[in-house]
Amino acid sequence: MTEHFDVLIVGAGLSGIGAAYHLQTLCPGKTYAILEGRGAIGGTWDLFRYPGIRSDSDMYTLGYSFRPWREAKAIADGPSILNYVRDTAADHGIDRRIRFGHHVDSAAWSSANALWTVTATRDGVPVELTCNFLFMCSGYYDYAQGYAPEFAGSADFAGQIVHPQHWPADLDYAGKRVVVIGSGATAVTLVPAMARKAAHVTMLQRSPSYVVARPAVDGIADRLRRNLPAKLAYALVRWKNVLLGMMFFNQSRKNPGKVKGLILDGVRAQLGSDYDVAKHFTPAYNPWDQRLCLVPDADLFDAIKGGSASVVTDHIDHFTRDGIVLKSGAELPADVIVTATGLNLSLLGKMAVSVDSAPVDFAKSFNYKGMMYSDVPNLASAFGYTNASWTLKADLTSEYVCRLLKHMDRTGTRIATPRRDAGASGETPFLDFSSGYVTRSMDKFPKQGTAVPWKVHQNYVRDLLALRYGKVADGTMEFTAPAKLREAA
Repeated sequence: MTEHFDVLIVGAGLSGIGAAYHLQTLCPGKTYAILEGRGAIGGTWDLFRYPGIRSDSDMYTLGYSFRPWREAKAIADGPSILNYVRDTAADHGIDRRIRFGHHVDSAAWSSANALWTVTATRDGVPVELTCNFLFMCSGYYDYAQGYAPEFAGSADFAGQIVHPQHWPADLDYAGKRVVVIGSGATAVTLVPAMARKAAHVTMLQRSPSYVVARPAVDGIADRLRRNLPAKLAYALVRWKNVLLGMMFFNQSRKNPGKVKGLILDGVRAQLGSDYDVAKHFTPAYNPWDQRLCLVPDADLFDAIKGGSASVVTDHIDHFTRDGIVLKSGAELPADVIVTATGLNLSLLGKMAVSVDSAPVDFAKSFNYKGMMYSDVPNLASAFGYTNASWTLKADLTSEYVCRLLKHMDRTGTRIATPRRDAGASGETPFLDFSSGYVTRSMDKFPKQGTAVPWKVHQNYVRDLLALRYGKVADGTMEFTAPAKLREAA
C-alpha cells in the first residue's frame, strides 16, 4: 500500500529540519516524513566541502529562532553549522523521520481526493507516497551541477580544474600555484583559505564585487551571553543584527553613493592608499544590487597584504598547458584552477508538478507571500532572503504553514489555493538581483506582483507581521473541500 502522511517535507537541510521542528511543535497531531535525496542531513552544509567553507551571514540570524547559537564565532565555518543542524535534528527526534536516498521526481495533485502523490527514486526504484500538504525545503540551486562556463583550451591544461561544488577530498594544493576564477562569496572564501598552504593564490575576476570585512566574533553577543540567560541573549542579538542589516540595506537603496563610499573607504583602510581599489574592488553596480561579500576578520585583505594572494581583474582568452592567457596578453601560471563561477538555480529541485493531470509551468505562475504559487494547492516552499539570512524567512514560512494547516482543520476545509484575480496587472521578476546566477535563471521562476500578497519585500519585520499575525483567510487564499466530502456532509 502507498504510505500516507499529513505533510511531506522535501529536503533535510537547514530549512527542512526547521520545518519539521515547527510542524511537530505547532501541529503535534500531524504525521510527517522528510524525503532527502542524499544520504546525510545538512543540505548545503554537507554538500560543500571546499577549504574555508563558512556562512556569509551571522549565526544569530542564520541559526533557528528556537535554538540559540552557542559557539564563539558569529561567522561560523561549515562543519560547525553542519553539527548545529544535525544536533537540532537529533535532539528533537527529527532524524528518525528522514527517508534518505529518496530523490523526489514528481508530484501530482488530485483535487477530488485533496492529495499529492509524490514519486521518488530510491536505489533506482520508484517509490510512491501520498500527502495532504507538500512542503518543499530543497533550496534554490541544482545540487547535481554547479555553473561551469566553457573556457577555450581548458582540455589542454595539464593541472587540475576543480569546481567548488564538487571538491575532491584528495586535492593536494600545498606549495602549488592556484588561480581561483570568480569574485563572489565562494571565491573570497577560498582565496585566503587556500593561501595558507598554496605557493600563491590569484583571484581572477572579470569585474569586482563589494567586499566588507567584519569581525568573526560578535563582542556584544559575548557580553550578553555572560550576563543573561542563553535564550534571552540570543534573541536580543538576533534582533540587533536583523535591525542593523535592514538599516544597512535600506541605506544602500536610498543613498547608494554614500554607502558605496563607506565600503570602499573600508577596503582602502585595509589595503592602503597605494592599492588599486578602483580597479579591483569597485563594482559598476550599486551596493545590494548583488549580495555583498563578507570576509571575517579581514582574512582576504590580510592574505593580499601578506603576499600569499593577489587579485587580477581581466578577461580570460584561453587556457594553456601551464595556466591562463588573459585578453590583455598577460599569462597566469597555474597548477590548480578553481572555477568559482557560481550556481545553477533550480526551482523545487526540478520536480515535475501537475494539478489534476495538467502540468504546472511555474514560470507562468505568481509567487504568494514568498512561499506558495498561484493556482497550486497545498504546496509551499521555503525560500530565504537575498538581503539577510536565509533562516529568518524559512522560520516564518514554517510558522505560516502551521497556521494554514490549523485554519483548515478548524474550518473543515482540505484545500488551500492562492488565487490571483484574472484582471490583476503588474509583474516583476521573482528576485530583484543583478547577479549572474539569478539573471541566468529568472525566466524559469515564478513572477511577483506589484502589491501584497504577491509582492515579496525582502523585509523581515514586514514579513513577521504578515505571516505570524496577519489573516490566513485574506481573501486571496481560497479554501475548499473535495466534492465528495461536501456531498457526504
